[in-house]
Amino acid sequence: MSTYVLIHGAFHGGWCWDKVVPLLEAAGHKVVAPDLPSHGRDDTPIAEVTLDTYARRACEVAAAQSEPVISEPVIIVGHSMGGRVITQAAEYCPDNIETLVYLTANLLPNGVYQPPVSPSRSAADRAASATLSDDGVYRAANLDMVGQVYYNDCSDEDVERAKALLSNQAVIPSDTPMQTTDANFGRVPRVYIECLRDNAIPIDAQRAMYAAFPCKKVLTMDTSHSPFFSAPEELAKHLLSFSGGL
Repeated sequence: MSTYVLIHGAFHGGWCWDKVVPLLEAAGHKVVAPDLPSHGRDDTPIAEVTLDTYARRACEVAAAQSEPVISEPVIIVGHSMGGRVITQAAEYCPDNIETLVYLTANLLPNGVYQPPVSPSRSAADRAASATLSDDGVYRAANLDMVGQVYYNDCSDEDVERAKALLSNQAVIPSDTPMQTTDANFGRVPRVYIECLRDNAIPIDAQRAMYAAFPCKKVLTMDTSHSPFFSAPEELAKHLLSFSGGL
């Protein structure tokens, strides 16, 4: 049995994995899909949210899976901005993590906070997808744009549910450079799952990241940014292939 920790991306919560969790559990594995601070049911004030608080939450969840008896380290999956979270978590608690899985996610080296800019997505498109709060603390998703940006191959039902559940997104985590070392983060095996029809992190940006920072394996899905909605069975099959190690 493996343990999977599923880390959501910006604006989302653990709810985005609702179709995937039962598929992994049906295969006999343990699955945890936590809400990061200020997301979902978590009531942390958004002004207190940092990349550090995200990563430490992920490490707490990973460590908790080894209690009360010692078990195997977890397979941790990060979607989108969640890639930053799992990278920093692997620096903090590498012994608790067996494999890092980047699902169309930010994969950034030490000292970098800005992912590659895709020529297929203009600055105007990026600005239109979310609105910065007056105090500069958070961004609110533009609900008129999210279907096109995040869910362009998803059902109307899934899109409407997501719109009702999206949270505001703290700015600081995405403006914080990664702080990693080869001795910690660098020793944890990593995998990338690219999504060909992603309008949030277009495929050229995904490929630029894993080309600059190679992974042990790259898998491809012909989906939007949100395969946990549009292709949960295929996504679960990919995740199950990592059980037992790479």
